[in-house]
Amino acid sequence: MTTPMDYDTLMQANLTRVFGEHDPGRRIEAIAALYAADAALYEPHAVARGHAAINAAVTTLLAGLPPDFVFTAQGPAVGHHGLGRLRWNAGPAGGPAAVTGMDVAQVDRGRIHALHVFIDPANA
Repeated sequence: MTTPMDYDTLMQANLTRVFGEHDPGRRIEAIAALYAADAALYEPHAVARGHAAINAAVTTLLAGLPPDFVFTAQGPAVGHHGLGRLRWNAGPAGGPAAVTGMDVAQVDRGRIHALHVFIDPANA
């Protein structure tokens, strides 16, 4: 019997340790722990493949956001059969959400193989 996949722990860790981490050194360590070596990050207008490229993509993303922006989960992640999803919002710490979205992860053997980032339309 196999152990059930804990989608919530994996995807919450991704939100905080990867997308919430401003230090690229600590972030690459988290990526190495959470993502498969050949993982891909699919954003609406870009694709990054491999740990270094994912780290660079997140660095670019964070550099384009105000320094007080934080990513916060909107409840637990859920998943089954190798797919998980986590709804999130981003905005100033303690303030209203400026952006909302959802991550959908393809997971195998406890690691993210593909992460698809969906950003909700403004005023949705």
